[in-house]
Amino acid sequence: QVQLVESGGGLVQAGGSLRLSCAASGRTFSRYAMGWFRQAPGKEREFVAAITWSGGSTSYADSVKGRFTISRDNAKNTVYLQMNALKPEDTAVYLCAADDAYGLDVDPGKYDYWGQGTQVTVSS
Repeated sequence: QVQLVESGGGLVQAGGSLRLSCAASGRTFSRYAMGWFRQAPGKEREFVAAITWSGGSTSYADSVKGRFTISRDNAKNTVYLQMNALKPEDTAVYLCAADDAYGLDVDPGKYDYWGQGTQVTVSS
């Protein structure tokens, strides 16, 4: 089992920045690829970014490419999502997930463990 807890969400104006964190506990964090997803009310869960277990490879949704950066610190059992140039359409609950595979999966069904999420609201 892996437990995931997100933090860092909040209310920010358009153009602003937030840094989300996802702290993991339980089984060895470094064996898991990690992903960030988001879900807005009435919409399906959407892939945002993913990173392999080593941090050597990353993948991004086209909608966030160039604005968001995913990273991880295996010594701290934490994965991050730096979000810059935020837009109102980025408003959603952001969830981190762990994938017991190579990683960079965009399909949420491929992930084995999920956090509860943190709300990000971007005002115009």
